[in-house]
Amino acid sequence: MTPAPSDFIVRNTRAEDFAGIGEMTAAVYPGVPPWNSAQLASHLRVFPEGQFVALEPDSQRVVGMAASLIIPWDDYDIQSGWRDFTDNGMFTNHDPARGRTLYGAEVMVRPGMQGRGIGKQLYAARGALVQRLRLLRIRAGARLRDYHLHAAKWSAEEYVRRVVRGEVADRTLTFQLKRGFHVIGVASHYLLHDPHSLGYAAVIEWVNREVAAAGDFAQHDAWLNSGLASSAN
Repeated sequence: MTPAPSDFIVRNTRAEDFAGIGEMTAAVYPGVPPWNSAQLASHLRVFPEGQFVALEPDSQRVVGMAASLIIPWDDYDIQSGWRDFTDNGMFTNHDPARGRTLYGAEVMVRPGMQGRGIGKQLYAARGALVQRLRLLRIRAGARLRDYHLHAAKWSAEEYVRRVVRGEVADRTLTFQLKRGFHVIGVASHYLLHDPHSLGYAAVIEWVNREVAAAGDFAQHDAWLNSGLASSAN
């Protein structure tokens, strides 16, 4: 019997989960080097609270994971790539003393397990962490997973605004919009050599309303009022 969403266990990542994460990564991103034990161990050293796994209750098989770090956003450019935001996947740029932004470096669910609430549980765990730590927001690069299907007719910016308007679905960005995220820009070289996104990502944000001031939503408004959010002519 397939476990119901409430049956999956979400907890902080442990060293015993590394092999399962690596195996799952290889299934999610075939042909791409998976998360390795050195990277995952570094994540636990610098920020154990920010790393999560989802497990099947009986087998304890890893069926999802989320990895994050805290950064001072002003140290980066909105066009920075994944390697810049994560220090090549090591998270050694984690800076809780100065940072107010939880950067979502990774969320994945094992192939064949999507649609069972695992991703929602991982995002909920990450949101609860932000509220507990009194951080301002979550930001991340939403890999445009289905952009390659439309690249011949639309720019990445046009594709993103069509996804935001609900005219076309993207398996990554659409899910994140439903979790309450907003688009604040489009990065053109976020993931190198990714054949699906062609390197593009929507830069997304979720603001913690428990600590935010009105001005903290300014980038939402700026994006919505820009040409990116206007109707195509």
